[in-house]
Amino acid sequence: MRKGFIYCLLLSGERAGSMLSFEELQAWTPEQGLLWVHLNYEETHAREWLYGQTLPRLEIDALLTRDTRPRAIVTEQGMLLALRGVNLNPDADPEDMVALRLLASETRIISTSRRSLHSVKELADKIMLRHGPKTTGEFILEICDRLTLRKTEFIAKLDDKMDELEELLVSGGKQDLRSDIAELRRQTVALRRYLAPQREAFAAMQTDEDTLLNHHEQMRLREIRDRLVRAIEDLEAIRDRANVTQEELLSRQSEELNQRLYFLSLVTAVFLPLGFLTGLLGVNIGGIPGANTDWAFAAFCGLLILLVAVQLLLFYRKRWL
Repeated sequence: MRKGFIYCLLLSGERAGSMLSFEELQAWTPEQGLLWVHLNYEETHAREWLYGQTLPRLEIDALLTRDTRPRAIVTEQGMLLALRGVNLNPDADPEDMVALRLLASETRIISTSRRSLHSVKELADKIMLRHGPKTTGEFILEICDRLTLRKTEFIAKLDDKMDELEELLVSGGKQDLRSDIAELRRQTVALRRYLAPQREAFAAMQTDEDTLLNHHEQMRLREIRDRLVRAIEDLEAIRDRANVTQEELLSRQSEELNQRLYFLSLVTAVFLPLGFLTGLLGVNIGGIPGANTDWAFAAFCGLLILLVAVQLLLFYRKRWL
């Protein structure tokens, strides 16, 4: 198989589950069964093959565009879908979601992506074991279901992380909570950016009369959409909890800072008169009281101690301590 052709699988027919070679792909006819072709759109061979198909230029551009927003559009060829999946590739941020584009008809499904998706790989393995979908509607449901499942699993991990941060805030066992909370908020914002449009795409597939889904499949899609809606609600709840936790953290830090400043103010108030007296008696001019008296220094120290005691008593009565 040429570079850029990730999967070329028959979903139905006598050879269901078989991987086609490039020559077999070129010779494929709808009578052989439902065909699924998954491409890496950045590879030259894949792009050349797409441009060689009898497809409208608008749909080809949609399959090859780099940045897509989740949507569902009914076309003359069938249905054009742009979906997003959680990025579970090594050394990748899960919230950096992978775009998946599909052009589906009753006889052929063409999908493109730049990075790999676990949901796509799992579905391909299932098809090769001959346990996969047999129709276009079933294929669309399978891919939507798996993409939604990955999202709900990742959001559940975010919820566990939020629980851990809240517990650390209560116990005061970690100092860098602010950066962790900020990172969690960033992840929720990145996920929310694509989940809401994907929910609307599912709704469009569910309500469109010209969709490739039959009534039973539309009911299943409604369940998948409901799970996605609950996931979005959980994500919004995590975001709100992160906001509240961050506000509580800032409030505690402000309170600790105020306590330190208050303590320094009390220390300053105590030593201010002491510094004045010692500075006054420390001037190097004649006439300083007690300069020729042996017990004058001890008496002066006693006066300072008495002054500190009076100040502390005054602070205590005014409840400043």
